[in-house]
Amino acid sequence: MRLLTAVDQLFLLLESRKQPMHVGGLFLFELPEDAQGANSDFVFQLVQQMQTSKVPPSFPFNQVLEHLLFWKKDEDFVVEHHFRHVALPKPARVRELLMYISKEHSRLLDREMPLWECHIIEGICPENEHSRERFALYFKIHHSLVDGIAAMRLIQKSLSQSATEPMTLPLWSLMARHRNQVDALIPKGRSVGRILKEQLSTIKPVFTELLDNIKYRGNEDYVGSFDAPMSVLNQRISASRRIAAQSYDMQRFRKVADALSVNMNDVLLAVCSGAIRHYLQSINALPSKPLIAFVPMSLRNDDTASGNQISFLLANLGTHLDDPVRRIHLIHCSMNCGKRRFRRMNQAQVINYSAIAYAWEGLNVLTGLFPKKQAFNLIISNVPGVQKPLYWNGAPLKALYPASIIVDGQAMNITYTTYLDKVEFCITACSKLLPHVQDILALVDEELSVLEAISEEKYLGLRE
Repeated sequence: MRLLTAVDQLFLLLESRKQPMHVGGLFLFELPEDAQGANSDFVFQLVQQMQTSKVPPSFPFNQVLEHLLFWKKDEDFVVEHHFRHVALPKPARVRELLMYISKEHSRLLDREMPLWECHIIEGICPENEHSRERFALYFKIHHSLVDGIAAMRLIQKSLSQSATEPMTLPLWSLMARHRNQVDALIPKGRSVGRILKEQLSTIKPVFTELLDNIKYRGNEDYVGSFDAPMSVLNQRISASRRIAAQSYDMQRFRKVADALSVNMNDVLLAVCSGAIRHYLQSINALPSKPLIAFVPMSLRNDDTASGNQISFLLANLGTHLDDPVRRIHLIHCSMNCGKRRFRRMNQAQVINYSAIAYAWEGLNVLTGLFPKKQAFNLIISNVPGVQKPLYWNGAPLKALYPASIIVDGQAMNITYTTYLDKVEFCITACSKLLPHVQDILALVDEELSVLEAISEEKYLGLRE
């Protein structure tokens, strides 16, 4: 058995009927070139392969809860409980696919079983007249089992980098070419003495950083846990979800980053900021103070693929500013302020610092005592992606979208990742609180176009 960490347990404690705590991935595949036509049984063969395999799940898909304190190996795996095969009415567009995913993402996982589900969805029409018919994989897994980095590693291990490699194992029985590839995913245990020694060593540096914060309070690029304004994003949520997703050319973000001397994640945060600003203006709900984003940062320094090794930075999104250039530079300075602080600490120190600095928000999320006073307005998460093409029995992966969690007081989450030359955006939101949240994706494109035009003007000015 393996003991759950405090962060893993927190995701279980926060869970309720209207607040499922699983993350999800939506993967869009294109049928292989030799599997076209109305009589193609390619997807049916994949389904049969999943349903009839006798190979048991591998770690972490074979882990089940024991008294909410431990993970233990599940000895009674039932494929029908975890696997779904769905055919959407043809011709289904991505819109219909996202409606299905939205409903499934709102459903709780059964804690008596390993906390994951796999859905294969067929019947999705081609993207355009030059592309082939598509099918989708939706995989959801509890956040207590994995964070975003771990989930992405599982994807890479489960699929293939070769279009010709046959894959005979189910996705939950990892396609590792060597046994040590799977072993490397499993976190190694540590002695109680070592854990205690690590914790004691954090006291002085954490206390020093907390005192140091007092000096910076009042600076525009410093964000405290009481600086977020009340907004329409910060209300008690319902159980209903809306998943919206879109792909963008990565090179567009890189060009803006180079022209404005910021990094690409600053640009990604800036286009989210501008899009949210315009969205809230359209519903007359933009606060006069800047919105604050909770930006997860990975602390994972090993090759494991389970559990949670993350902390968070608070970022000033500058939504009170009309000028997109001033907004992006404020975001850049705000993020750098937090990154400098974290670079001065090791992993254990960062975790303990975050536990104290964000204790107010943790207490508020757990108890709901102060729903009108949040430490941040939304989570915006950047999950490092995959740079090489992936295949499933020859079917090329064309896009992947990371769906995440929302909680009371946090009605929207934006998560993006990269795949090949694309940035893949996914918005998870409470559909009853935030109408037409899919409009934000069009506003992201508009905001990016504005920054591109500014960057081009700056480039032409430098040439002259």
